This record gives sequence, structure tokens and C-alpha cells, in this order.
Amino acid sequence: MSFLINPQDAHFWIMIALVVFIAVLWRAKVPGLAAKALDDAAAKVQAQLDEAKRLREEAQALLAQIKIERADTERAAAQLLKNAQSDADRLRAEAAVKLEEDVKRRALMAERKIALAEAQAAGEVKAAAAELAAQAAEAVLAARIAGAVNDPLIDTGLSRLAARFS
Repeated sequence: MSFLINPQDAHFWIMIALVVFIAVLWRAKVPGLAAKALDDAAAKVQAQLDEAKRLREEAQALLAQIKIERADTERAAAQLLKNAQSDADRLRAEAAVKLEEDVKRRALMAERKIALAEAQAAGEVKAAAAELAAQAAEAVLAARIAGAVNDPLIDTGLSRLAARFS
């Protein structure tokens, strides 16, 4: 360390320049400015950290709100599906009842039409039978009248009828 006290040594002058440089920096208040710059940078970083923390908290609150809304929406959708299913079941049951009533009503109408057709057919058969019987009786009577001009029974019956009406 002898070079520190020897002015002939370059290390001595380097040391002196360094001490003078540090003194000038100190006198110019560079350490205070550096500390202020570091404090300002720290304040900026702290402000950014605070802003990031605030934004994170907002995002978490928004996420919680979205999760709640999603759960509400899912519950509402499940309720809608349940209501739609119950409505569909109810409509299916009502349609089955209406279909059954319609089938019964149509069967009853068909039975009535069949009964009416049977009655008409029976009436037509009776009318045809009566017509046929009348024609047969007319043919028999015509044959008798043609075969016997004077039938003693008919003459007696006609005279009795004439006596009663007169």
C-alpha cells in the first residue's frame, strides 16, 4: 500500500481523482438525486403493483359474478326444461284423452249409422215382402176370379157386407 502515499505512482493519482470525483458527486447532491430517482421508480413500481392488485380483485369479483349468473342461468334452463317436459307430458295425456273420446264418439256414430242402416234395410225388406205378398195375393185373387166367375162364397160374403152397410 505504499503506492497510496507516493505521488509518483499512477495509482496515487487515480485514487485522488476518485476521491475528488466522489466529493464532486456528493457536493452536487447526486446521491440524493439517485435516491430520489430510485424512490420514484419504486413508487411507480408500487403504483403498478397496486393497480395490478386492484385489477386482479376486480377480475375475481367479475368472475364470481359471472359464475353466479351462470349458475342462475343453468338453474333457469333446468327449470325451463322441467316445465317443458311437464307441459309435454300434460299435452300428451290430454291428447290421449281427446283421442280416446274422439274414437268413442266416432264408434258411437258408426254404431248409430249401422243401426239406422239396419233399420232402413229391415224396413225396405218388410216393404218389399209386403209388396211381394200383395202382388202374390193379387195374382192369387186374379187367378181365382178368372177361374170362377161366380163363387158362391164370395157372393154370400158380398151380400152380407151390403146388408150391413145399408
